[in-house]
Amino acid sequence: MRIYLVVTFSAAASLLLVSCAAPISYRKVSMRTPQVKSQAAPLRDASHELAAGNAARNPLAAAGHFVASARLAQRAALAGDACALAVYNNATGRLVESLGSDGLLPWGSAIALADGTTLRGRLEPGTTATDREFVDVGGLEFKGTYASVKATRPGIGAPLVAISPRNREFRKQLEMERKHKALTAILRFDAKNSATLELHDPLDVESVTLNGRRLDLAADFSAPVSIYMSVARPDKLGLVRMINPQKYADTARLTRLQDYDSKRTPVLLVHGLDSTPATWTRMYHSLMQEPAIRCNYQFWVFSYPSGYPYPYSASLLRKDLDQARRLFPNSKDMIIIGHSMGGMISRLMVTDAEDRIWRNSFGKAPAETRMFGHSRDVLEDSIVFNHREEIDTAIFIAAPHRGSELANHFIGRTFSRLVRLPTFLADTRNAFASVLTADEASLHLDRAPNSIDTLSPNNRFMREVNKLPIAPGVTYHSIMGDRGKGDTPDSSDGVVPYWSSHLDGAKSNRIVPSGHGAHEHPEGIDEVRRILKARL
Repeated sequence: MRIYLVVTFSAAASLLLVSCAAPISYRKVSMRTPQVKSQAAPLRDASHELAAGNAARNPLAAAGHFVASARLAQRAALAGDACALAVYNNATGRLVESLGSDGLLPWGSAIALADGTTLRGRLEPGTTATDREFVDVGGLEFKGTYASVKATRPGIGAPLVAISPRNREFRKQLEMERKHKALTAILRFDAKNSATLELHDPLDVESVTLNGRRLDLAADFSAPVSIYMSVARPDKLGLVRMINPQKYADTARLTRLQDYDSKRTPVLLVHGLDSTPATWTRMYHSLMQEPAIRCNYQFWVFSYPSGYPYPYSASLLRKDLDQARRLFPNSKDMIIIGHSMGGMISRLMVTDAEDRIWRNSFGKAPAETRMFGHSRDVLEDSIVFNHREEIDTAIFIAAPHRGSELANHFIGRTFSRLVRLPTFLADTRNAFASVLTADEASLHLDRAPNSIDTLSPNNRFMREVNKLPIAPGVTYHSIMGDRGKGDTPDSSDGVVPYWSSHLDGAKSNRIVPSGHGAHEHPEGIDEVRRILKARL
């Protein structure tokens, strides 16, 4: 019996500006075989046979029993035994995992099982790698806040997660370091002593034909993210990346959650202060439940140390978008969704500043300004920019477009002094201070401005950006919380007031009864779902 780590998420009070991260605790649980009453072979017999086969150092004997169980279960299921489908799916999943653990999966050539059955393999189209790890997710259990929503599709087949070996080029390819992909396995029985193990990508294949009958293909679209989060624990990076961004500089990157598909529109999710992409888990799983959305959209996330001044974080995103354009020149126009400070970063992606902020700050064009070296590059990349032509839609969620008074509050200033900025930003302190700090008094502080400073309503950069309109041709929407008080326009989500989060000219404005975490509230998620479906 295998032991798996299961993630439990609990709600947490915010530290500052309402952190989106929640603490996580682990507990161990057993993956148990479900007891199913059916005319087909009971799965407990299959699991016993697996144990006996391993004990006898004969995994092919256990595999033979799994195949025999699946054969009987398929026959019973096609004859109308509804319970037999669970037996078939479970036996198929256990077959893949058990053979995979012994390096016996039949992708390269057929294998002979102990009962004389010849088992062949067929990978999903476009795949040649055979050294992936396969996890049968049928018996896994994920609990907690982030696991409260699952994206699944009932049907025939064993939902799996294929985990690829570490990719040393993952940054250049905008992939996860170890790609986690949802697959579904089915067993097709060709003759009395012959079977084929097939893998299908459930995002591309919705149904399969077995014995002349068309059946929905089972899927678990949320399992790849759940397994990744339970091992990599990205949620733990929120506070530490805000306090010490230089230490975690290599975590700033754009990542694709799915294989790239030129037919699907990219949706880019950008998290906020003291947070990580984990904060999008509930929304991502909710959206993946919708066939129209998962068939027409693909999801990307941008992760960054949130202690950086957000104009600098935006410059990092622009560089990754340049890389995405090189990799995928035929990509469809993108949708960007930003929460809180992520909304501020998103705002810069759809705004034409050119060199106006630079001129207003220094009184001359960049070419005429005497500033050299890396400091100049950092500053120019941060405040001289145009909108991204590949983005045609933006959704701002609880975004403090005009700042938040909490940044000026005693708590905000206290946490601001805890943030340790990288040396290269400290070297440009005077240049950054003249443009980005909260007030003139900060010019005398012995530090460069950080993310909290740049969220002040008095922030010079923020005031300059608010003079600029959203680029023509970009459709934008706003989602804001009022804590259920119904007092808009005098409302606030507890962190960002309506006067700051509201933008004139938005195609839609949705007030939801939430605090600052409107992106995790069911009504906030419903509004994003509505916008994506309407765009189709």
